[in-house]
Amino acid sequence: QGQLVESGGGVVQPGGSLTLSCAASGINFIDSGMAWYRQAPGREREKVATLARSGSLYYLDSVNGRFVISRDNAKKMVFLQMNNLLPEDTAVYYCNARYGGKDTWGQGIQVTVSS
Repeated sequence: QGQLVESGGGVVQPGGSLTLSCAASGINFIDSGMAWYRQAPGREREKVATLARSGSLYYLDSVNGRFVISRDNAKKMVFLQMNNLLPEDTAVYYCNARYGGKDTWGQGIQVTVSS
C-alpha cells in the first residue's frame, strides 16, 4: 500500500521561504507523476505544481516564479521550494502521486504565512 509523508511545513513571515518534502513508499515512484496541491480554509483544493516522469512541469499562475518543484528518484522524494511567500499561500499542502490512473495522497501539512 502506497504512502506519502510530508514534512517541512510551519509558520513563516511574508517574504520568507520554506521547503516542503514528501517521502514516498510502496508506490512505483519513478513512473509516477508527482504533484503538490493545497487547500486554504473555505476554499477548494487546488493544484500548485506538477512534475511528470517526463520532466514536464506545471505551476499555478499565482506561484509561478516563486515555487520550484523537484524530485529525487533515488530517494523517492519530491520537494517544493517556496520563496517570497505571501499570506495567501497559507494552506494545508498535500503531496500527490499519480500512476496508472490511481492517486495516492499524503496526510497534508500546514503552511502559515503571517507576520
